[in-house]
Amino acid sequence: MAEARAVFLEGSLFRHITVMALTSSVGLMAVFAVDFIDMVFIAMLGNAELAAAVGYAGAILFFTTSFGIGMAIAAGALVARALGQGNADLARAQAAAALVWGVIFGAIFAAAVWLNLEALAALIGASGETLDLAVLYLRIIVPSLPFLIVGMVGGAILRAHGDARRAMMATIWGALVNAVLDPILIFGLGLDLTGAALASVAARLVIAGTALIPIFRHHGGLVRPGIPELSVALMPIVTIAAPAILTQLATPLGQAVVTRAMASFGEAAVAGMAIVSRMTPVAFGVIFALSGAIGPVIGQNFGAGRMDRVRQAWRDGLLFCGIFTLAMTAILFALRGPIIALFDAEGVTRDLIVLFCGPLALAFFFNGVIFVANAAFNNMGHPFRSTWINWGRHTLGTVPFVLAGGAMFGAAGVLIGQALGGVIFAAMAGAMVRRMMDGEAGTPAPEGPFDRQARLMSLMHRRR
Repeated sequence: MAEARAVFLEGSLFRHITVMALTSSVGLMAVFAVDFIDMVFIAMLGNAELAAAVGYAGAILFFTTSFGIGMAIAAGALVARALGQGNADLARAQAAAALVWGVIFGAIFAAAVWLNLEALAALIGASGETLDLAVLYLRIIVPSLPFLIVGMVGGAILRAHGDARRAMMATIWGALVNAVLDPILIFGLGLDLTGAALASVAARLVIAGTALIPIFRHHGGLVRPGIPELSVALMPIVTIAAPAILTQLATPLGQAVVTRAMASFGEAAVAGMAIVSRMTPVAFGVIFALSGAIGPVIGQNFGAGRMDRVRQAWRDGLLFCGIFTLAMTAILFALRGPIIALFDAEGVTRDLIVLFCGPLALAFFFNGVIFVANAAFNNMGHPFRSTWINWGRHTLGTVPFVLAGGAMFGAAGVLIGQALGGVIFAAMAGAMVRRMMDGEAGTPAPEGPFDRQARLMSLMHRRR
């Protein structure tokens, strides 16, 4: 059985970040693909109510998924820090506790959502037959949330060990299972929406299994935590997971503000914004994945007291983000004609696509700065700073800029205003990270906010 080791304490940080970001982005694309596959096959049925039901259900599933993302961020940060400290036993104990608490919290949260599905679906606008179909779809998928959390937390544990490839493969296998089962269940067995839901549940089960197996085969497995260990681990997990969950919930709020502002310029403007919003995760999936990818690199080196490498990881993360943004902007600019033709865009819709496939794409670098800053905050024991930055960016950094941009430049001004707010909050996040790192400088073995709980868990594990 392989010993757990901190692989990011040596070697090129830029190479580590590049490998982690690229492999994590493939896994992230597979997650997007699962949702996209469902929508494609449901749309083939030719029933507008079915497609709308999946759309409404997706909004609710986003909130449940944000819960899993928060638990995964907490698990990755704690395991990476333990590995950086050279404590493999503590890393296994932290991983096991995060998985157990993730299942417990996930089951409670899933039950609360499941009991209020009709009210939640109606709250976001579903009604009539569409409401009934959305509730049917969600009643099948929501109970599988604990399995999704196991998969997400398991993937975070693998990335904390530097095993980005196996974390990536877990989500890819899930997407493949979903793609194979969708046509069989929807068309072959005639289950329609129920078939799509069952395929998604099966994908979640596969992701959970394929994320857990490598932990036991290649990374020393897990310890069996008792009540004392779980009690000690609860506070560090909640302290990181709670703000991480709140951070995830800021994004749909900001997007709702942008959508409302764009709606005043007509359906063509909304259509252009919708095309841009769907192109963004495809074009910049690597940047979206950067926060989770660079987190273990920062966490291991911070746990080892290697502040020189923590600073270098921050700089290399920004360098990687800049290089990728420049390259992707060039690709989008070269393909702007075919993209316009693909969507048969005209008028303001075409103008917004041209804007995105040019100067506006360059502004995504500043979103990347915020993502890297979030990773630094979460892995250096200050998770609420990422919460404040994200909520600020999607409220104060969105509302006034979007309204002012729309008033001055029309529909294009809405997107320009949104990007400008990102520039300002990226600068704020960068300044906060540098100040935080300056405060940690000169301490060879930083006393983290959860070191006392870590020592207690380690002692309890040795007594067992």
